[in-house]
Amino acid sequence: MSIYRIATVVSCGLAGTVAQAEFLKDSHADLSMRNLYFNSDNRDGAANPSKTEEWAQGFILNYRSGYTPGLIGVGVDAMGMLGVTLDSGKGRHIGSTMIPSDGDGAASEWSDFGATAKVKLNQTELRFGQLMPKIPVLVASDGRLLPQTLEGAQLQSKALDDFTFLGGALNRATGRASTDRTGLAVNGGTQESDRFYFGGVDYRVNRSLLLQYYGGQLEDYYTQHFLGLNHNWSLGDEGSLTTDLRYFRTRSDGANGTASGRGQGYVASGYTADGNGEIDNNLWSAAFTYRFGGHALTVGYQDVSDDSNFVQINQGSIDKGAGGSSLYLLTDKMLLNFTRAGERTGFAQYAYDFAPLGVPGLKAAVMYLKGDHIQTSSGVEQSEWERDISLDYVIQSGSFKNLGFTWRNGMSRSEATRNGDQNRLIVNYTLPLF
Repeated sequence: MSIYRIATVVSCGLAGTVAQAEFLKDSHADLSMRNLYFNSDNRDGAANPSKTEEWAQGFILNYRSGYTPGLIGVGVDAMGMLGVTLDSGKGRHIGSTMIPSDGDGAASEWSDFGATAKVKLNQTELRFGQLMPKIPVLVASDGRLLPQTLEGAQLQSKALDDFTFLGGALNRATGRASTDRTGLAVNGGTQESDRFYFGGVDYRVNRSLLLQYYGGQLEDYYTQHFLGLNHNWSLGDEGSLTTDLRYFRTRSDGANGTASGRGQGYVASGYTADGNGEIDNNLWSAAFTYRFGGHALTVGYQDVSDDSNFVQINQGSIDKGAGGSSLYLLTDKMLLNFTRAGERTGFAQYAYDFAPLGVPGLKAAVMYLKGDHIQTSSGVEQSEWERDISLDYVIQSGSFKNLGFTWRNGMSRSEATRNGDQNRLIVNYTLPLF
């Protein structure tokens, strides 16, 4: 029996306990609404047309129960999602970037439902069913109208002071523009893996220093190890300085490590040293952020080794609208992520919080990234750059408190892929129900 079916059975079994006051007293539910206008103009290339322009409304009903009384508490969470297309159509809908495809156009609406059973003993919790992990080796993507979800089991423990332990296994994913559950893969892989194992620990050394280790294995594709350090140095009246160091080591696993396996479709896209699609990559980055008043200035550098692209789970080559992913990288931006084999990227961002000027809730930022030394099969190195602007405002009081408005504008120019210009206009609001 699959993990998803087990979660469903357990959830149904728990339904009878909902009437208990102890189960309900800590329950919460809210309705999140997101209105998104998405405009992505690829500017050049062979695709015709080259522009995606769509507008949609999303709803997420999120229920989180309390726990039954006793030494071992039991509960259930549930999430229902609905997307409604407001404007799209043939000629402005390319693939399934934000809205699932229906024939040669966009679906008028789409929906999904997931449940998560949970069991808690003191500071240790087991969850199985629908999950949305956000850890260095896997970040569930929330970059469009509705989020990506995954299915599996996860165990988290905070039983030791200053430590958070996490581990689990996943076997299915639903893309951010899809209602189809699929197996797991990387970008370029056409064969589905049915197992991703993960585990790690966060160690809070003190209020200023966090150390991390995480590992992940996508069976028949790759094994990945992550080390991270985040330190915040208070400079008193002169502000603060944050240091963010990240290192990933990724190697082939199972079928991807053999010629026969790669021939079946267990391959990664992009340049590889032997031209065979085998995963072999190291990535490290360092970023430093100085904050003073409402100002925040970030400068950083990222280095990708020469033998293959950096990879994490991405369903982009599985033709079920499951494409798109998020990466635990400061360079994962609107149009590019700067993870090509050999790529060396310098980046800088300036952000300002207008609260000191008497406008709380208003924030703005501009970022520029430049990558070069991209490896190619011809031996000619390539380069690319991206510039992003963001503006956010959240109403702080009154009848429309917490109503948020966002504008994102991105421009990229690349020798390795198509040039692009992109705009996103987003309105977010979460209504607490109980």
